[in-house]
Amino acid sequence: MKSDAKTFSLPARILHWLMAAMILAMLFIGVGMVASVSERHEWLLRVHPAVQKLAAHASHWLLYILMLAMPLIGWAMLSAGGYPVMLSDSLRLPPIFPTSPVAFAVLRHMHSWFAMLLFLTFLAHMGAALYHGLIRRDGVLSSMVRGEKEAGEELYSLTQEAGTDDS
Repeated sequence: MKSDAKTFSLPARILHWLMAAMILAMLFIGVGMVASVSERHEWLLRVHPAVQKLAAHASHWLLYILMLAMPLIGWAMLSAGGYPVMLSDSLRLPPIFPTSPVAFAVLRHMHSWFAMLLFLTFLAHMGAALYHGLIRRDGVLSSMVRGEKEAGEELYSLTQEAGTDDS
């Protein structure tokens, strides 16, 4: 394969994405297999909705917080670096942070770490959606994708049976 500093070759990109899809499929198939044969399967199913609900709420709040914080931290970082924040050719945002090389460095690291956290949270969110849609098939994914009322009602009745309540 030809190596280029600017781009990967077509075979390398195809191999990369095929491997990513196969690894993701392997992980979900493995989770499904373990969940179906474990001696603690019934206990996990009873406990899972409460843990799942907490994780879902926490990850949603984290996504919202990061979606708000990332642009503000980026804006403050550019302000601290003395760079203009241009929304268009004629629309420039005012600086929201005093110019400071130290603040710029700290905000740049903060912006990078928050970006990684946002990416990981997104991956976890996407993984949970695929888990619900492909393995559990409990209607969570279809209620979000298609807005199917029946799927949402089925999920609500399952959570009620498991002892979790939305109120």
